[in-house]
Amino acid sequence: MKRTTPLGAAVAALLLTLGLGAAHAGVANAAPLPEPPATPSASAGLLDALRQDLGLTPAQAEERLRAEKAATEVEKAARQTAGGAYGGSWFDPASGRLVVALTDRAEEAEVRALGADTRVVRHSAAALDRAKSRLDALSAPQGVAGWHVDPKTNSVAVTVVRSERDAPAVRAFVEKARANGPVTVAEAATAPRTYAAGTVGGDPYYTGNVRCSIGFSVHGGFVTAGHCGRAGAAVRGWDGSAMGTFQGSSFPGDDYAYVSIHSGWWTVPVVLGWGATPDRLVRGSAEAPVGASICRSGSTTKWHCGTVLGKNQTVNYSQGAVHQMTKTSVCAEGGDSGGAFISGDQAQGVTSGGWGNCSSGGETWFQPVNEILGRYGLTLHTA
Repeated sequence: MKRTTPLGAAVAALLLTLGLGAAHAGVANAAPLPEPPATPSASAGLLDALRQDLGLTPAQAEERLRAEKAATEVEKAARQTAGGAYGGSWFDPASGRLVVALTDRAEEAEVRALGADTRVVRHSAAALDRAKSRLDALSAPQGVAGWHVDPKTNSVAVTVVRSERDAPAVRAFVEKARANGPVTVAEAATAPRTYAAGTVGGDPYYTGNVRCSIGFSVHGGFVTAGHCGRAGAAVRGWDGSAMGTFQGSSFPGDDYAYVSIHSGWWTVPVVLGWGATPDRLVRGSAEAPVGASICRSGSTTKWHCGTVLGKNQTVNYSQGAVHQMTKTSVCAEGGDSGGAFISGDQAQGVTSGGWGNCSSGGETWFQPVNEILGRYGLTLHTA
């Protein structure tokens, strides 16, 4: 960022202080989750956002954040322990525990010993991923909003636009999908759209007449959404001055981009809280499980929270399909594209698009940040 504000000065001081420089069987009972290490209490702003968007009391929000952090660690171990029997996993807010789907009961005891509940299913995560890949090779009509692997139903969930569900092209696509593997069908109120916007005021970056939002700082620049600009496009900062250049961009197929910044601008490992919560330091990019709470920062609707609804989803925009997206219950609007999704202090991804708005509600997808880092060989700027 180029400008200096009291908030920015406070963040800079903090960074210097830290030495950073410029589904067939019921859920089985299991041992309790390991006690997570003591961590500082979540900020009042974050707790208020979780109260507003998830209906939690401050005490419930703090407990959920602790449980989700523990579940993230359990998921890594469970995936390795289950091996080929792994059928996916999700965080269960009611129990505060991770649920791991398994195709082999012989793996249950070891996985439960890690602190997870288990469910025996028919299809492995690998088999569902293969079924989804076969769907990715199909051409989908606009009445099909997208599809993703859903560990809870142990299927590939195909979402169709409600008003188009009986259209011949939509019905034909669903039939083809079912021929390629286990499929369930859900409905969405409207088709997904990207969240770029025409030039208006705020705290954005601009390319041409498009306004988008910064995702995460990386060494040398930042990551954002690919539909916001093409490689070689010039970027202007919030004050209209030259900021950087798109070095790489992919859309559709993917929805990510890398912008390098010019001298006079610098990166910090921070996601703006917009006054709703203190600015969030970014400490890593550990992937949150399905069911975990997650928050989004964008230049139009600022700070909103929700939950992770699904992963590895293909979203069928009017411009073409985008793969390997994560679906959330967080709202967004035009201009929020490219903005940061964060869970606790862990970077998750950049805002792509969705449906609805932050008045009546909706759903939003993001492109996972680790995929972007790997694609361009970038290093996340962390605290």
